Amino acid sequence: MNKKWYQLNIEESFAALSCQESGLSSKEAQKRLQHYGYNELSFKRRSAWMRFLSQFHNPLVYILLLAATTTAILSFSGNKDMFADTLVILCVVILNAILGFFQEGKAESALLALQNMMVSETVALRDNEEKTIATREVVPGDVVILQGGDKVPADVRLLRCKDMTVDEAALTGESLPVNKNTATLSNPDLPPGDQSCIAFSGTFLLSGSAKAVVVSTGKYTEFGKIAAMMSHTRQALTPLQKKITEFTRTLIILILALGLLNFMLGGMIGYSLVYSFLASVSLIVAAIPEMLPMIVTAILALAASVMAKRNALIRRLPAAETLGCTTVICSDKTGTLTRNEMTVVDVYADNVHYELSGVGYEPVGHIQRDGQILDSLPAPVQHTLTAGLYCNNATLHQTDGVYHIIGDPTEGALIVSAKKNAVQKPPLQLVLDEIPFESERMYMATLHAGEGENENIIYIKGSPEVILELCNSQYSQTSDTAFSRQTILNQVEMMADNALRVLAMAQKSVPKTHTNLTEDDIHSCCFLGLQGMIDPPREEAIAAVKKCKTSGIRTLMITGDHRLTAQAVARTLGIIDNQQQNLLIGEQLAKMSDDDLYDVVEDVSVYARVAPEHKLRVVQQLQRHGHVTAITGDGVNDAPALKAADIGIAMGITGTEVSKEAASMVLTDDNFASIVGAVEEGRHAWHNLEKAILYTLPTNGGQALLVMGAILLAPFIPLFGARLPLEPVQILWINLFDSVFLTIPLMMEVKSSHLLTDPPRDAAEKIANRLFFQRVLLIGLAISLPSFYVYYYFGAAAVVDGVVINPLLLTQAQTAAFWAVLLVHLGFVMSARSTRRSAFSFSPFGNRWLLAGALFSLFTHYHLTYTPALNAIFRTAEFPLEWWGVILPCLLPGFIVLELDKYLRNKWLGNSQEITPP
Repeated sequence: MNKKWYQLNIEESFAALSCQESGLSSKEAQKRLQHYGYNELSFKRRSAWMRFLSQFHNPLVYILLLAATTTAILSFSGNKDMFADTLVILCVVILNAILGFFQEGKAESALLALQNMMVSETVALRDNEEKTIATREVVPGDVVILQGGDKVPADVRLLRCKDMTVDEAALTGESLPVNKNTATLSNPDLPPGDQSCIAFSGTFLLSGSAKAVVVSTGKYTEFGKIAAMMSHTRQALTPLQKKITEFTRTLIILILALGLLNFMLGGMIGYSLVYSFLASVSLIVAAIPEMLPMIVTAILALAASVMAKRNALIRRLPAAETLGCTTVICSDKTGTLTRNEMTVVDVYADNVHYELSGVGYEPVGHIQRDGQILDSLPAPVQHTLTAGLYCNNATLHQTDGVYHIIGDPTEGALIVSAKKNAVQKPPLQLVLDEIPFESERMYMATLHAGEGENENIIYIKGSPEVILELCNSQYSQTSDTAFSRQTILNQVEMMADNALRVLAMAQKSVPKTHTNLTEDDIHSCCFLGLQGMIDPPREEAIAAVKKCKTSGIRTLMITGDHRLTAQAVARTLGIIDNQQQNLLIGEQLAKMSDDDLYDVVEDVSVYARVAPEHKLRVVQQLQRHGHVTAITGDGVNDAPALKAADIGIAMGITGTEVSKEAASMVLTDDNFASIVGAVEEGRHAWHNLEKAILYTLPTNGGQALLVMGAILLAPFIPLFGARLPLEPVQILWINLFDSVFLTIPLMMEVKSSHLLTDPPRDAAEKIANRLFFQRVLLIGLAISLPSFYVYYYFGAAAVVDGVVINPLLLTQAQTAAFWAVLLVHLGFVMSARSTRRSAFSFSPFGNRWLLAGALFSLFTHYHLTYTPALNAIFRTAEFPLEWWGVILPCLLPGFIVLELDKYLRNKWLGNSQEITPP
């Protein structure tokens, strides 16, 4: 094909694709799917080799590699003992890279699995019927139906479109909506931004509707070509990872400064440059938390996986942690706080209320008046139900005897109410044109070919307040019924006060020659009636709102429904009580300045009749008050609020693709209770992160104190001038095994059953806070002092007048100190399972992963001590059995110091935010 797709007219496009406007058959689509492959426009994962190499791109690893290089140079310069140090440092670096590689791969796989759960769907014509299919199954030749808010599933040639605007910013950089049409273009060299009859994969319909034929999928689309060029692009760090990286960078500067100071002190005291250098290397190695970035990623990935099991899919990893400090949840009403199982129960027409029986989507029920079943349908009711049926894009289907709706549940309820009363839509009823529902207009209108020869009919449905303003008459069986907007609005309020969602119906006749529909046509209409539908609150949402209250989280309802409907549902849910009237309607909000809204936003719990742009203003003013906000949204115009909020939450069932792309999290069940569950998991993730940091850094600090203390004490105690209490390779080994077998199992700690009884933590809280520095100092002393004592107690006799007279005894003393450090760590970690609660308040066997890690650490230390082949590598030696009487008590200092710190902190400061289950 020499011409480009935008140069072909519609007939030529069909011919080139070997398809027709009625779409493909299922058999042909399956055949093409096998040929073209799935249409998955996601960036390729980095190759395993690239991911492995990236583990070395870390300042902490650079320092270790520098140390290995220096010891290698020294070993080749005559100090052959250094060669073993070089090998061990390199082995630890490689092992660290392997662990990081597998952990990062596991986290990547978890996130890919979550992404695969968020399957994008498209409406396509298959077998001459509209069917909802996965976007990845779209093939060239498919005819797709697009509505405002949809993500374009592939590069498509437009066949028909109405008021269609597209967001192409991600592809072309154009920030303004782009208008589309079906006109064929002749210029052969147009860039994507000028191809007005083509809609591109990955862009979004902001408004209007369209019918289009797929011309390219996968790597052949414009986005696919870009994705191929970016397949090796390194993924950016998450904000929390950046925070950790910044913290680590500061830590490195401090550690290097201490290392330099240690080296200078060694030289001033009179040690050889080699000894001073090795002591400084030992100090640096001891203090560096080389596994910390990997641990952070692991914690967040684990939290995201757990949240997915609770119907909350995390799209951006830091959201897993940010959820833990959420203070306000702004929720839609329909489908999130309520069941979204709309059932019309009240029809108001010609100034009379009629009851409609039946529940759900099964079209079985009766029309009643004052409790009496009517034999025939009054004409005003007939016209009201007909308008709801015709002005509608949903469809009712029956599968295995069960009725379900494809499309909007509200529109589905209107179809069911009509079918219950035998109101049918002729199968060949032609929709000439349509004005799609937009939140700015608050109505939808369709133009239909009339049954008579002289007229066509416009049906309109939407907000009663808006529809009534468009009407100047009322349909009635009697000529004396006057049209009174206020009378009808009074009925709307009465229905809304009973928690009914109310829609108004109207119609207008136009000449037969009138085949196009614009907003200018929607005036001087005839009011037909009201349909009131009930959407019961979710039982689990009532319980979730109650949990939010006890955990210090405010729940706000933001809805487009009538104020009385919103108020009634809010009372049922417990968002407000019977005495509270803290409600704001969109009309009032629109008249407020940002400062005015700022003054009242803390006191308002229900926002009714609001437009999507109002959501953004509410979020911004809540954030000005210092709140961490989570907000739900499902429409195109919700995207700005979803992006502005700290946590944007899109609806997985009813949400548009635009809203999902803008959100940090997607609810697979559109259920408010799932948000609260995700908040609970977010708090758990933060507790895990806090425990990991408050265990890792104090232990590193303790080993650093051990090395630096030895240098400072060397002039007074000859033993410390002969050898350090621990060799660099021993310190590296402790750090590595601590991270893998003690720190990571802390993430597997049983989740507290009381996480939602405490207030949210301060989002501005720093990692290096007062508690952090206090724990580093206290635990550092608890580790270093017993290790000093063990080393001195057993090794003092090996050095006389600064001369080593028994090298074996000195090595045995170092091995004993090696064990002392491990045992202090084990005692410390058993209490570190809770940051603020006593270890005596929960079972010591509650974390089997930690017990297994502790046993494995003891097992490896045993072999490092009693296996001759490993003695030479790790500078260890078997020591007498009676030494254990002095070594084993080292289990207690870390445990006792931390328990005492927690007891005094809880007693004096009342700081017991973490609740750990018994």
